[in-house]
Amino acid sequence: MRDEAGRWFSEAEWNLETARILHERGRYNAACFYAHQAAEMAVKALLISRNESPWGHGVRALLERYSKISGEEVSHLLTHARELDRHYIPSRYPNAHPYGTPHEAYDEPTSAKAIESAELILRYVEERLYGPEQTSR
Repeated sequence: MRDEAGRWFSEAEWNLETARILHERGRYNAACFYAHQAAEMAVKALLISRNESPWGHGVRALLERYSKISGEEVSHLLTHARELDRHYIPSRYPNAHPYGTPHEAYDEPTSAKAIESAELILRYVEERLYGPEQTSR
């Protein structure tokens, strides 16, 4: 199962880097979506490492599920998970906004905040998958 968790975490890291690239290019809505994807895949990696089948797209729900099966406290990450979950649909769909498009609705500070939230969640997951001494491989 560790190999499978590693594949998911590798994709999470790739998505986070994609979010950073999109942020630098001013594609803020897409950066927020990829930040969400990074965190979602990272937490799914954590669940897979515990022999759980991760379902759903809500980062908060996935973290709460991990907390329930592991007994670990994750409340310090839930604000970040909520921030990221806000971007799952509205960052992509025009009908999620009263007018305009997602790329018009998103800005640099929103994108930076989403990326920061994803970075914190990935760091948390990485420490649990590989140990604190192996982080930032």
